[in-house]
Amino acid sequence: MFTYMSAHYSNTRRIRDMVASERPQERLEKHGPHALSDRELIAMILRSGPKGVDVVSMSGQLIDKAGSLTNLLRWSAEDFQEIHGIGKVKALQLIAVMDLAKRILKADETQATCFDAPEVVAEHFATVTPGLEVEKFWALCLDRKNRLIRRAEITSGTATSALVHPREVFREAIKLSASALIAVHNHPSGDPAPSRADIQVTRQLREAAKVIGIDLLDHIVVGNKASDSQGLGYYSFNDAGLI
Repeated sequence: MFTYMSAHYSNTRRIRDMVASERPQERLEKHGPHALSDRELIAMILRSGPKGVDVVSMSGQLIDKAGSLTNLLRWSAEDFQEIHGIGKVKALQLIAVMDLAKRILKADETQATCFDAPEVVAEHFATVTPGLEVEKFWALCLDRKNRLIRRAEITSGTATSALVHPREVFREAIKLSASALIAVHNHPSGDPAPSRADIQVTRQLREAAKVIGIDLLDHIVVGNKASDSQGLGYYSFNDAGLI
């Protein structure tokens, strides 16, 4: 009986019952996250469980049932609640963490993308510009390999114009020590054909780039394929030989 009770207590003790040096929080603070196992990292999110439930053991159940950390990204709140000790609130917290992880992974994919063609830029904005009722102007700040450092929104204008000055466009690129820049703006009408103002702004940006020493790779107007006579859904000043 004594042996059984000792083993049972050992398997169900909570983080707060551990010796301080064994607790994930203390080890995280002292040695950094690399010192913690996958189970302990998840336990740090769960923090505490119902009376008699060890959150490290609970975390192990999560990983064992999912098969891998990656598979947890596909779980629903109901899936998490099937683990003893995880209620609705903790399930929603885990869903939020998993969705944040997805966004980080997506951002990493974007940063690894080489912005070396207008269609790549158009695809990047495919989920950004639909539904916009005003023109917006962005600067894609790139490194030496034309990978994205940051997408900076420069201005947000009226339904027909987004006034922009070269100093505003290049300010963020200079701050980030970018090697190159792609200017992008949308046409709410869907027709990406450039206006006279677009052409004038492009000329100003081209001349400013020469002085500043940051390459202006392109200026792209984003619309949609249905409204584009060329069927592309975008207009590239570089492709048109104007940069």
